[in-house]
Amino acid sequence: MKIFTSLFVGGICTWLVVKNMEWGAVWVHLASLSAGPVLLYLVTMAPTHFFRAARWNYLLRPIGVSLPLRRLLPISSVGFLAIMALPFRLGEFVRPYYLVREGRCRMSAALGTVAAERVVDGLIVSVILFTTYLTSRVQFGKPLAILGGAPLYYFAWLSLAVFVAATSFLTLALKWPRQTVQWSLRLSLLSWLAPGVAHKIGDKLDSLIQGFSALRQPANLVPVSFAAAYAMMAFTGVVISLPNSPGLVGQFQVGIVAVLAAYLDPQFAAQGGAYAIVVHALQVVWYLSAGVISLKFAGGQRSLRQMVVESKVAADDAEASAQMS
Repeated sequence: MKIFTSLFVGGICTWLVVKNMEWGAVWVHLASLSAGPVLLYLVTMAPTHFFRAARWNYLLRPIGVSLPLRRLLPISSVGFLAIMALPFRLGEFVRPYYLVREGRCRMSAALGTVAAERVVDGLIVSVILFTTYLTSRVQFGKPLAILGGAPLYYFAWLSLAVFVAATSFLTLALKWPRQTVQWSLRLSLLSWLAPGVAHKIGDKLDSLIQGFSALRQPANLVPVSFAAAYAMMAFTGVVISLPNSPGLVGQFQVGIVAVLAAYLDPQFAAQGGAYAIVVHALQVVWYLSAGVISLKFAGGQRSLRQMVVESKVAADDAEASAQMS
């Protein structure tokens, strides 16, 4: 079911990208691409990769885990590879499992730090998306709209609402963990409609909240903050937060092409498509290369497939133990 869902999401996104794209013009732009911008983009990916890895260390410290750089980089690189390559965000379990395998912490606590990381990411990109929408609601004399003509404000409001709600939950959970879970289940009506499901969800939320402790330290939250570029980045971030297709195929492209369709004159649509293809290809090459190389240095002789299977088992065991306690 998870694989079907991720493939369905990727298929819909791919269809949205290709249905009106003039591919002849796209290939013309690809053929005219110079090496300078490509190399510059690859150079910028190195510090981006480093800071993505480094910030996780700040989220781990409140649960008593601190990784030296020689361990943090290979573990994070393998984790990023898994997230990129696997459907339904199954790769999210890999980084926490490395810590559990080394006896540094419990799986539930490590998963909590990843959940906190995703919620903060989601909130920041949603705020950026909403802000860029407010500052440029009209382009070429008409309201901003993405692929299919859907007004951008629908997605701006929806993403903001979802991640504000998630952040509110985290904030309350840090102060009143058990009460917050109970009231959330009641307000969702799950406690009444499906008590068994509500109990399982409640146990899973309880086991994750420990990892949210990093949010008590403001120094762990790094503020981010241009218009179309930020809107494109933010919308892409929201789209790839959905159950992902393998390699983020379709989702990554629709995040870029959809917003560029709103901000650019239609005659530049092919350039947007070429840009999406190049950026996605560069990111795939980067994360696959870094992850495959790091598998050797992350510890053990396990393949990526073994790490994913073992990390999923560890996550299920952590959930089961939380339900028994």
